[in-house]
Amino acid sequence: MPNSNRGSCGFRSSDLEEEYDRPSKSQLKREMTALQKLGEQLVNESADRLKRVPMPDKLRDAIKECQQIRHHEGRRRQLQYVGKIMRSLDQDAVAQINNTLDSWKGLLKADTVLMHAIEKQREKLLSDGSALTEFVQQYPAADIQQLRTLIRNAKKEAAENKPPKSYREIYRQLKQLMSPPAISNQNSDEIDESEEADEEKS
Repeated sequence: MPNSNRGSCGFRSSDLEEEYDRPSKSQLKREMTALQKLGEQLVNESADRLKRVPMPDKLRDAIKECQQIRHHEGRRRQLQYVGKIMRSLDQDAVAQINNTLDSWKGLLKADTVLMHAIEKQREKLLSDGSALTEFVQQYPAADIQQLRTLIRNAKKEAAENKPPKSYREIYRQLKQLMSPPAISNQNSDEIDESEEADEEKS
């Protein structure tokens, strides 16, 4: 006699499949944390960069307000509000924000590599008498007379403990010659600022 209770345990197999299709609580928590951190990253960006990030006006206004808050508790609450708005965005909107931020990371990495290459070339020019000839052969657009004068003045500045005006000018000249066309003026300016900040510390 067939068992009428066989396969009857209070729910259908389709219920199980639906349950497995849902994201787990831990996964949801990870996604919420990631969106909260993404919101905090946007808050820490400059106003100029935020203009270039595609986002709803509601989120943009919340971020601007958060940037203006200096009180710790008030800022914390506003950050939570930014995170709440982030969680209301669809996947495409979040992907566009992430793609924009990731593109900046790639540019910053390229800028850092370029900055180190310029600094290395500058030190070589100052320490090796034949380095200038080799550099001009590699970069024919270089003004050899101007660079020679700057190198001589930079050495004099260092010997007399004067402000490194020519030393910095060598960097700017090398940057113009060594920067690839893809490097924008804004990124080049950021390299200048980083380089000058490092020199002020030294």
